[in-house]
Amino acid sequence: MKKTIPVVGMACSACSANVERKLSSLAGVASADVNLVGRTATVDFDPSVITPEQMKKEINAIGYDLVVDDSRAAEQIVAREFLLLRRRVILSWIFALLVMSISMRWVDVGGHDAANQLSLVIALANIIVCGRSFYVSAFRQLRHGTAGMDVLVMLSTAITFIFSAFNTFFGDSFWASRGMEWHTYFDASVMIITFVLTGRLLEEKAKDSTATSIRELMGMRPKTARLVVGGETNEVPISTIEVGDVIEVSAGEKIPVDGSVTVADSFMTSGTAYVDESMITGEPAPVAKTVGDKVLAGTIPAQGHLRMRAEKVGGQTMLSQVIEMVEAAQNSKPPVQRLVDRMAARFVPAVAAISLLTFVLWLLVGGKAMLPQAVISAVSVLVVACPCAMGLATPTALMVGIGKAAQKGVLIKDAAALERMCKVDAIVVDKTGTLTIPNPAIDFTRADDLPFEERESLKPDAAEAISMLKNKGIEVHLMSGDKADAVAFWASKAGIDSYHAGALPQTKEDLVRQLQASGKTVGMIGDGINDTQALAASDVSMAMGRGTDVAIDAAQVTLMGQSLSVVPEALRLSRRTVAMIHQNLFWAFIYNIVCIPLAAGLPYLFGVHWQITPMWASALMALSSVSVVLNSLRLKYTD
Repeated sequence: MKKTIPVVGMACSACSANVERKLSSLAGVASADVNLVGRTATVDFDPSVITPEQMKKEINAIGYDLVVDDSRAAEQIVAREFLLLRRRVILSWIFALLVMSISMRWVDVGGHDAANQLSLVIALANIIVCGRSFYVSAFRQLRHGTAGMDVLVMLSTAITFIFSAFNTFFGDSFWASRGMEWHTYFDASVMIITFVLTGRLLEEKAKDSTATSIRELMGMRPKTARLVVGGETNEVPISTIEVGDVIEVSAGEKIPVDGSVTVADSFMTSGTAYVDESMITGEPAPVAKTVGDKVLAGTIPAQGHLRMRAEKVGGQTMLSQVIEMVEAAQNSKPPVQRLVDRMAARFVPAVAAISLLTFVLWLLVGGKAMLPQAVISAVSVLVVACPCAMGLATPTALMVGIGKAAQKGVLIKDAAALERMCKVDAIVVDKTGTLTIPNPAIDFTRADDLPFEERESLKPDAAEAISMLKNKGIEVHLMSGDKADAVAFWASKAGIDSYHAGALPQTKEDLVRQLQASGKTVGMIGDGINDTQALAASDVSMAMGRGTDVAIDAAQVTLMGQSLSVVPEALRLSRRTVAMIHQNLFWAFIYNIVCIPLAAGLPYLFGVHWQITPMWASALMALSSVSVVLNSLRLKYTD
């Protein structure tokens, strides 16, 4: 059984790696993929060996939670946690301003000792009230041999607080008696928690924006429907609609379920209604609907009203399946993310080791006199290092890219397909149903008696789409089981130079493999059963949404409408999404490569008495995560 389960409590990529590693280690679990941004775990498991409730117990033990009862409960938990986080941020900033006022002598509290003691109380209150979750989570993780960002926050704040508390009570006897100056760093302890919490608040808000496409798709589903019984209409909850029920829908209202038209009337004058299907197919022009035509949930009659008989309800509607497919794609991982996850799992122990090495080196260089500098440098390293930016780099870009593709009528089934799409340099196109539309007036049992020019018409935007692909340097090949003269004619009309007639399913697969053998990354577009072999063999398989179920199941990408113009658009979006992932990863790595040495005090080796302090380290760490998410969001607002 494969199940996607909401996860609560993850804050960074090390967290998601810990949850994934724990789930994967459980008996009965074949595989587990955890998505930090989507807050989900997709688990392939044997229900006779382990249940979701048992998984929940194991994940609770390491400081996180699985919501196995109700996905709506997960949304409520996340919303409640966001409100609590916001309150903790506000309170932590109050503590921070109080400590800063005291340490900067903005207020007189009665001398140096009194200022330190009052700062100690405020810093301790901040740890208990606002930073408690970091400590609870860190201890749970360490007890089970894992470590995430919470461990770094716990170590850094605890070290600065304990060191400052020691100085508060023993500073004169320990340091002053040896002729050395001493300081407290309660403001750093408070500001670390304040900045980290603020960063998480901004990060959660920004991550939430990356999931707007799913909410927009869900928003297409109406909550009620007008049920027709005995000639009368009654508004009822959509959950009560059953297969066979008759429903009435007027212009501007959303069609509640999938079904077929029983009555179509435009302004009471004809037997036709016009339905806007752009939210499903991506095609803007309303589609004429008459009695017997299929209509889909979420689409909207643009003119007239219609009555329909329900055929698919609930999770069986195409809209529900689209939502499920988009969610699955957003929760999947491309190869590059798996590499990042492995690195993130080792990141926190590596940072802790670098911090300890920094502390030891400062003591070796300057002895006890450098103890304050050693502590501050070690803490700065702990704080400034950030696995969050690396962990967010890929999933945030994927969520935006896949969601935007869905809005344009392109359903991408998995992240690996999106990553491969940017490399496609050869496309094989089927003819009938993909490049051309059969003439419905033709009796195809006697098709050989009509000229082929009359059997089909080229799709309106096919030639333009082919031209766009060729302009991008992509080879286009036409394959069809039709006769050579017909295939040559339609290839010429579409602007395709390479074509193959009389192609059997095996012939199509052979051509795909020949192109791959020549070094091409091949995309295949088809719609029929005879295309499934070639679809399965291609690097990126694309099926027309109104093709056969077999072709759609075999394909990694579904083109919801009849238009081919979305193909170059999908390839362009793939390139932009992958480029965004690379940008995010580059800056995430550069951030750590630059900031960790600066926090450790490397400039002192070159005579520059400057380094990143714990306070600034926490601000930079928060900024790095937020900047990665905001960079990914740029995909939403670009054409």
